[in-house]
Amino acid sequence: MRKTLLLAGVAACAFAGSALADCPPMTMADMKGVKAGAFPQQYELAEFQAAAGCTLSFTGNPKSADLNGKIQGNGALPPLAERLPAEPLVVVPYAEIGTYGGVLDGLSNAPEAGTSDLLSVRHVSLVRYSDDLATIVPNVAKSWAWNSDFTKLTMTLRKGHKWSDGAPFTSEDIKFWYDDMVFDENIIKKPKDYVLVAGERMTVETPDPQTVVFNLPAPKPGLLAHFATHYSQPFMPKHFFGTFHPKYNPDADKKAKELGFENGYAVISAYYGNSDWTDTPSIMLSDPAKAPKMPKGVYPTLESHIVVAETTEGRHLVANPYFHMVDTAGNQLPYINEIDEVHINENEVRILKAVNGEIDYKSQSMQLPSAPLMLENQEKGGYTVDLKPTIAMPVFAFNVTSADEEKRKVFGNLKFRQAMSVAMNRAEINEVAFFDLGQPKQYVAFSPTPDFVDPKWEKHYAQFDPALANKLLDEIGVVDKDGDGTRDLPNGAPLVLNLQFATQGMPAQLAELVAQQWTNVGVKATVKEVTPDEYRSAQSSNQLDVLMWQKGQPLAIVLGNSELFQPPFENYFGGRTGMLWAEYVDSKGTKGVKPPAYVDQMLADIDAFQSAPVGTKESAEIGQRLVKNMTENLLFLGTVQAPNPIYHRNALKNFPEFKTWSYEYYRTYPYRPQQWFLADEG
Repeated sequence: MRKTLLLAGVAACAFAGSALADCPPMTMADMKGVKAGAFPQQYELAEFQAAAGCTLSFTGNPKSADLNGKIQGNGALPPLAERLPAEPLVVVPYAEIGTYGGVLDGLSNAPEAGTSDLLSVRHVSLVRYSDDLATIVPNVAKSWAWNSDFTKLTMTLRKGHKWSDGAPFTSEDIKFWYDDMVFDENIIKKPKDYVLVAGERMTVETPDPQTVVFNLPAPKPGLLAHFATHYSQPFMPKHFFGTFHPKYNPDADKKAKELGFENGYAVISAYYGNSDWTDTPSIMLSDPAKAPKMPKGVYPTLESHIVVAETTEGRHLVANPYFHMVDTAGNQLPYINEIDEVHINENEVRILKAVNGEIDYKSQSMQLPSAPLMLENQEKGGYTVDLKPTIAMPVFAFNVTSADEEKRKVFGNLKFRQAMSVAMNRAEINEVAFFDLGQPKQYVAFSPTPDFVDPKWEKHYAQFDPALANKLLDEIGVVDKDGDGTRDLPNGAPLVLNLQFATQGMPAQLAELVAQQWTNVGVKATVKEVTPDEYRSAQSSNQLDVLMWQKGQPLAIVLGNSELFQPPFENYFGGRTGMLWAEYVDSKGTKGVKPPAYVDQMLADIDAFQSAPVGTKESAEIGQRLVKNMTENLLFLGTVQAPNPIYHRNALKNFPEFKTWSYEYYRTYPYRPQQWFLADEG
């Protein structure tokens, strides 16, 4: 059942009209003769007023006070003039000046699985990519500047910007995040790659409340692209977490014990989750008995919406009354009052809800095999499905550091990986699972493939050749020793590949096809669907035989994030292998398993690649070597790169046609979901 708008149409027209007298209500569909600004589809306030020849007056959501009242720990709402920054970001809506109200209905798989769709709807960072996926534009930061050799990045923030509880947001919140959150082992045990440059720490300076300076130990121009695409956010509310941090409050532990926690770090962990992942369960879910006594249900945010209720079944969010964006008519964004997120792990149930028009937007976990049913019911269900190219593609990887020593020997043998690659019939996969809409190819890490990559690598052992597969398996002693018709390990033990997959990572049809194709060359494979959380837990604990997920990143992201070329070759949420190699690297050789020489070469090369100027001979040569070492050794077996569906209800307005179906650019983040609005409810 659809939820009703919280503001009637007449009132909506009235609030919009009050601002129209000042500035032209421009949209991308009708710019009213006003020239575009320095960045596409948005302006800084002074820039907009100069271009439009007007003075913008501001109007807030009439329900802001009611919504604010649902945010635990927030005080009474001050006037809009005290909530907006002195320099708000002016956003040009795609088609219409929107109306306030409504509840965006969405689906995720589980509290920490399949949630990036709705995370991206509310997400902010210092900068973002515009919807051309080529231009980086301001967001939380008003501007930025590099020095000549990309070793100093200076960010300028917005005067008067506030957290969702009304506290000032300043450069100190960025320094606090860097110095006192990600590098405090009591909070995060191991810093993520992206906060390092060539393996070393940056330093963060805060010369004034609106200026933050990142000093890099080596050039890394891709740092800006990282801020534009990654799920993590480079700021944390010092005013809130500092209360429980012993560095800033000598009474932190005492205050924590009053709330029922061991110490201040335990409180930070309860809110932050010891992770950069922005969707760890809130106290309302993880410890509901303590939740009412806590100062806040969730820590303050800069995002467009904030969580106000959460259970295992889903979460509910309301609009942030201090959000920093306005439209060209002066209306504070977001237009949509609330978000209702329901957790459903069963793919069939998710698709049924989409077909019935019960959700407003969905992309993540929707796979091409489900598209025909959704396309067939578009008109009846009142929604639109766009098939868009993907960045990543489904890949398979063998656990080269398996806890089973005999399997580890086999999986670590390149001939085995070559055999299993040519045993895959990618043409059949494309036809059966992807309706011949995809492109069979080998995994080369970069996607789209840059010009410096030799096209031969996309075909490397990607041909279907079962005779070669059988020959290679025979050569390494993976033969049928007991005459039961399936191949065994060289020591005579049965070889059975247990394929566990989640539909968030790849379609069931693909997993089943590959299992059958491997069985056809004598390597028995079983298939079991699991939840994303179950899959990730097993992957992290080194329990899987075969790793199965989508993988690949654009050049711009690789320049800012080394994870594809460092064991285990992605983060917790992606496809990984070589967990014990990663342990060896992290421990500097005191634990784990020493990786082969080509991995050491990739570790050195990715740091050099990120520092080399893009487009130079040096950059191309290093990039070629990265691809050679990754693809020649077949750590990951590519399959078929095919489009995937993007779904939205037709009542969701200002919804543009996405350029790609991609997590890599953070789903909706380039498409300005704060200016979406719902038009069918009254």
